[in-house]
Amino acid sequence: QVQLVESGGGLVQAGGSLRLSCAASESIFSFNAMGWYRQAPGKQRELVASITGGGSTSYSDSVKGRFTISRDIAKNTVYLQMNSLKPEDTAVYYCNAKRTITATLYWGQGTQVTVSS
Repeated sequence: QVQLVESGGGLVQAGGSLRLSCAASESIFSFNAMGWYRQAPGKQRELVASITGGGSTSYSDSVKGRFTISRDIAKNTVYLQMNSLKPEDTAVYYCNAKRTITATLYWGQGTQVTVSS
């Protein structure tokens, strides 16, 4: 029923920037919150950034000051602007949404981000 489609991943040198997009199949106001997770091989899945329906944002300590989560309500899209990328940012990045009322969690297919030294 709900589809989340990530895009924007790729290969970038350390210090570079990427912008990830998460396009939802319905209004982002259908969800209590949306966020970006990442998972590197052999590592625990990590919540990177989140944004509530009211627009409040939160970030993990590892990305504060470098990443920014934002949204375009008209496009049903959430973005993750990633600046000053480091090799340790290398991971598959997943979009997540928690639906209002049912609290059902939805996940995108993931997009690979690779940062070279």
